[in-house]
Amino acid sequence: MNKVFLKPGREKSLKQRHPWVYSGAVARVEGKVENGETVQVCSSKNEPLALAAISPASQLALRVWSFDCDQAIDQAFFDDRLAAAYNLRQTLNIPQHTTAWRLCSSEGDGLPGVTVDIYNDHAVIQLTSAGAEFQKNLIINSLKKLRDWAAIYERSDVAVRKYENLPPRSGLLAGKLPDGLLEISEDGRKLYVDIVNGHKSGFYCDQRESRSMVQKFSAGKKVLNLFSYTGGFGVAAALGGAEHVINVDTSAPALAMAEKNFALNNIAPERFENIEADGFSFLRKCRGEHRKFDLIVLDPPKLVDSMRNMSKGCRAYKDAMLQAFHLLDAGGMLFTFSCSGLVPRELFAKIAADAACDAGCDARIVADLGQGADHVISTSFPEARYLKGLMIVRCN
Repeated sequence: MNKVFLKPGREKSLKQRHPWVYSGAVARVEGKVENGETVQVCSSKNEPLALAAISPASQLALRVWSFDCDQAIDQAFFDDRLAAAYNLRQTLNIPQHTTAWRLCSSEGDGLPGVTVDIYNDHAVIQLTSAGAEFQKNLIINSLKKLRDWAAIYERSDVAVRKYENLPPRSGLLAGKLPDGLLEISEDGRKLYVDIVNGHKSGFYCDQRESRSMVQKFSAGKKVLNLFSYTGGFGVAAALGGAEHVINVDTSAPALAMAEKNFALNNIAPERFENIEADGFSFLRKCRGEHRKFDLIVLDPPKLVDSMRNMSKGCRAYKDAMLQAFHLLDAGGMLFTFSCSGLVPRELFAKIAADAACDAGCDARIVADLGQGADHVISTSFPEARYLKGLMIVRCN
């Protein structure tokens, strides 16, 4: 096994069991390495620290598989890691509440770059690191051993793979795809999922608990669901007894799926409306028309994907919240979210506070929201807590 030596003093994070090493910490690489192969990471004094996958072209040069340098990164390793991830979800009773859940959450489950989402008995896998791609066959073999899946489908068609010098990939790896859409359930809600063409792996499993929270507080309310995608939050609101729901998204296909989701749950057509529009523009339009809502959901796409656009993205979050506060009457509720992992929770809360202040309203944060329990967070990798959300009540 080839070795990678770190610069003096750069071993601290590994000794704290953090699984990432950036290229700036690397002093030299021993031998010729292949993209994604496993190397032994050593301190400048040749002290063995970890076994990691190397990505020579990436700023994130090393992702740790194991801190036990005597462990083999082989079929048994991936069998054990995926089995542990699967069993944890069973222990948490996740499958008792939903047929759409995350089986493997990358670094959270000790498998950097490996994400597996389950829809009924279909597994959708996404490989985003050079190491995961290098070990793909072993990972798929391990996944097959867990259950007799109807299908294993790959959705490694994400932009981040280019940073690992990997092309996008998608396609059927095992089994047979359904003839049409998959119908999943979560906490009593029924929703369609398109694992081939949908966002991410087909659906946003991470917002399951927040959808249930919206459902809990929607009775009798006029609800505005912005950046609605296929209408998950809107369906939850309607099932919770909302008087009327407006879903807004820029994607006509997503709104067409939302229409199907409302019909699937037997929600009368007069109780909802789907509007194809930009969420930010629609907020301003509503403010200009002096419209009011009792509950607003803001769940935009990732607005901060690098430190370079941090300021721009945070201004966008604040603008959306500012307009939303203007549209809420006293007692109105705002559910606002950020899936930008680079935005700290404290900063997101400050953005909300600044927006409320500029809107001239007195507001209370009554709940701190985030990803579901199946999107696990390793104690040594807090960055895995990417999704943040706030439930805010306008008091005046």
